[in-house]
Amino acid sequence: MPRPASCAPLLLLLASAAALLAVASASPAESSAAASASDFIRRSCRDTQYPSVCVQSLASYGGSPPPRSPRELARAALSVSADRARAASAYVGRLCGGGKAGAKQAGGKKGAAGPVRDCLENLADSVGHLRDAAQEMGGAGRAGSPAFKWHLSNVQTWCSAALTDENTCLDGLSGRGVDAGTRAAIRGKVVEVAQVTSNALALVNKVGPGY
Repeated sequence: MPRPASCAPLLLLLASAAALLAVASASPAESSAAASASDFIRRSCRDTQYPSVCVQSLASYGGSPPPRSPRELARAALSVSADRARAASAYVGRLCGGGKAGAKQAGGKKGAAGPVRDCLENLADSVGHLRDAAQEMGGAGRAGSPAFKWHLSNVQTWCSAALTDENTCLDGLSGRGVDAGTRAAIRGKVVEVAQVTSNALALVNKVGPGY
């Protein structure tokens, strides 16, 4: 009895057709809106300290609809920063094995537990500050009102505090006691968080009374 023909080519053909149909179904208006949002992000990121990091991080933001004003963009940047800080904190916790004993083991030398544990605490504080800042930006009320200015000031304060926490972590790891491998691994994650936080603060500072 002849063997049945493989259905793989047929499945591949159907998948390709579905992909083409999805592309074709996107209306010109939707395509134009997406392009406009991307242009807005790129223009806004030019004024940050790390423009390419800014564009990359906000391009991956899953919010819907995409940010279309400085206020919406600042809130998105704060949310992205909080997510990155949370991921970095989890990474450092796993790297250190959790707890004081794990931190000491990761450091490899007497006294290493202190800097690594302090870094974890700094990152936890950073996550809290960025989460509060994102929530505050979302509930800031009517633009231009005294209440809005007060909320915006809180956002700037919390975002600055988060950046200070991240830099404090890096400063603590630069001293003696932490082995080079652990320091490099942690530093790579925290520098990434500090960059997106710096960009978020720059975007927050661009939010004016009209937004």
